[in-house]
Amino acid sequence: MPDKAASASLGERAFITLQYLLPRRRLSALVHRLARSRRSWLKNFLISQFMRRFGVSLEDAVIQDPKAFSSFNAFFTRELTPGARELPTDPQQIISPADGTLYHAAALDGARMLQAKGHHYSLKALLAGHARAESLAGGLALTIYLAPSNYHRVHMPMDGRLAVMTHVPGDLFSVNATTARLLPGLFARNERVVCHFDTELGPVAVVLVGALNVGSIETVWAGEITAWAGRDVSHHNYPTHGDGGIRLSRGEELGRFNMGSTVILVLPPGACEPEQALAAGQSLRMGQPLARRLP
Repeated sequence: MPDKAASASLGERAFITLQYLLPRRRLSALVHRLARSRRSWLKNFLISQFMRRFGVSLEDAVIQDPKAFSSFNAFFTRELTPGARELPTDPQQIISPADGTLYHAAALDGARMLQAKGHHYSLKALLAGHARAESLAGGLALTIYLAPSNYHRVHMPMDGRLAVMTHVPGDLFSVNATTARLLPGLFARNERVVCHFDTELGPVAVVLVGALNVGSIETVWAGEITAWAGRDVSHHNYPTHGDGGIRLSRGEELGRFNMGSTVILVLPPGACEPEQALAAGQSLRMGQPLARRLP
């Protein structure tokens, strides 16, 4: 159990304990199947109840009729209309890769990542021991939590060329604020997909962290990566020279969560500084400036 549970409320302790007791992987597999059901009565019921519970608006979505979605997952990963998220005109600004709530925008203490007040975890553990962790030590990390009501596609924070994708099998704890505060090393123990890019700033990592009920994570180049498909860490290298490889522009879709979770952006040391207006707990929209490249 987490070492800070003694300072938590009874309800918070019960919430963490319940997560330990739940069959988290089997529950997520069940949600995966239900979310993809095309039975009209089921998917319409799930969508209507979800919209009512979380106050979801389809105002900026391509499909605005809830019954027109082929499945609950299609609704959850809905596409937005062109122009629904504006990008800054300044090319030196690094943008938020997703809608969500900013947990932290903090410089790394060497290779230590801030999870919550009093909680740190290892950058090397987050990146599954990849050698690129060394070049990101002392950099800037931004952690964004995607609530159920948020838009759940993830976009590029800047222009980049994919160098490595790492799939890290792990657990599936909730990633909400309570769990992040009470469960040490949460983001380094959950299932995740680490995307390493070469950019004009240098090496950049975009980490898509799975969570309870997240049936899978997708990327635009590899498709769906199921959370129960494998038990070993796998590194996939991509061409970084010549005309081949995978290049993505700032604002272009990178991937998506099939249920909500967290995105962690790790930027190299000495390359940029966070926007002055950023504050922990604020709401973000994809495309909103997060940091600026240093001259």
